[in-house]
Amino acid sequence: MKSVKRTTRFWVLTSLAGIVILTYLFATAPRPIETGSEAEKTLSTQEALTLLAHENDVTRTLFTKSIVGGGKKNGLRFDEKWEETDVIAGPLPALFLRGVADELSRSDVPLGLFLGSDFPIEKSNKLEDEQAVQFQAMREDLEPKHFVDPVTGEQVSMFPDFASAGPCVSCHNDHEKSAKHDWKLGDLMGATTWSYPDDSVTTDEFMRMLLAYRSGVETVWASYAEELAQLPETDQPELGPQWPSEGHFIPNHSALRDSIDKIGGLHIFEELMTLTASR
Repeated sequence: MKSVKRTTRFWVLTSLAGIVILTYLFATAPRPIETGSEAEKTLSTQEALTLLAHENDVTRTLFTKSIVGGGKKNGLRFDEKWEETDVIAGPLPALFLRGVADELSRSDVPLGLFLGSDFPIEKSNKLEDEQAVQFQAMREDLEPKHFVDPVTGEQVSMFPDFASAGPCVSCHNDHEKSAKHDWKLGDLMGATTWSYPDDSVTTDEFMRMLLAYRSGVETVWASYAEELAQLPETDQPELGPQWPSEGHFIPNHSALRDSIDKIGGLHIFEELMTLTASR
């Protein structure tokens, strides 16, 4: 029994140490070494976007399963019209991601994010042109696709978006505007598409990409907290360190950030160290 506790403690401390180091690197990293007039590139854009996709997967999974799934059990609403003034609700998972993508588009980082499908609820989310071609290939092998957009010249990485939670399946199957009503858990529903203008990035550039994504999550989370504050006081969940699985609670952004870091932070740290050390 003692050996099990020691092993558990070791991995917890190791994970936390990785997260602390990663946070330190993001906050205090020195300027990249200059080669002539250009900074040394340390990551391919494909590598950088793959790391961002991991962060996004962790964030969306937590939101879908723990916030939407858990929140609904406690009587909280999530609605596609959540941003309208007369609707008090949280964003559906796809709209949570759209909000983050909108924030990215307003940042000074030229990073694009789009969630599309061949059977979308909204026509604006339908995959088109080269993305549609690449997605059909994804349906065959279920693997990410990396390519250069023939029109914009941008580096593009598409990652499979699977039906990983019941709320996603039921929402799409029941929606009157849905183009498909027989989705099942595990189905390939669409793709998360990232784009960036350059074919490689410095460590500093990657950090700005990651921090821009995280800033978008924080902004959307703040908007959700504002929605909760409009509920009658007796219906408002407590906003703090606890989660819906523990009762009528919703985590604040700090608690959300901690959970994302514990699940995915060590992976990003290890991958970043491996990739940069091999250059």
